[in-house]
Amino acid sequence: MLAVEEIDVAYGESRILTRLSVSVGTGQVVCVMGRNGVGKTTLLKAIMGLVPARHGAVALDGRDITRLTPYARARLGIGYVPQGRDIFPSLSVGENLLLGARTPRPSREALDYVLALFPGLARMLAKRGGDLSGGQQQQLAIGRALIANPKILLLDEPTEGIQPSIVQEIAAVLQQIKQELRRSILLVEQYLEFARSICDHFYVMEKGVVALEGDRAAFHLDEVSGFLSV
Repeated sequence: MLAVEEIDVAYGESRILTRLSVSVGTGQVVCVMGRNGVGKTTLLKAIMGLVPARHGAVALDGRDITRLTPYARARLGIGYVPQGRDIFPSLSVGENLLLGARTPRPSREALDYVLALFPGLARMLAKRGGDLSGGQQQQLAIGRALIANPKILLLDEPTEGIQPSIVQEIAAVLQQIKQELRRSILLVEQYLEFARSICDHFYVMEKGVVALEGDRAAFHLDEVSGFLSV
């Protein structure tokens, strides 16, 4: 499905990722963890094409997309929910969803799918995005990415700063998506229990490289948290 092969990414003279490789299989949930500043967000931006890879390659379904624009990657089936959500605060919930669809009007099926996942949004379609709570905005950001029916969903710390009840709702949605077996998820996450509950495979980053990886059975909280403690 998605293969990131030995990519280097730098901002000016500061190298952020060094020969980093990760992969996500079809229908798989992969979690990336690590301390702040180790390059997790940069990894997602490189996959999305928002920052260039100086070395290495990114492939989707066997196709090299390393030189494609972010728009072209989205058209091929990559959905991206950035840290901070980046919803349009002056637009309504419904208008935010329409923009995510990337068509003049999304199919009724696509809209119904998103609203079934997040029924609270159905009651707020006319409400301005900026008037939503942080948790509601996160649900909107995920729904906006899903309405285009992506093959793979990139999520950058979806539980950050979110109240526990909304975290539980987001966890339930991601579990449902996982059970559908028709799209993959690459999740950057600091909440270890949340990550362990959903991941099939995990990577722990340190200073721009992979320091630890394994499948869910190998996810030991003490070992992983040792890489995240200051």
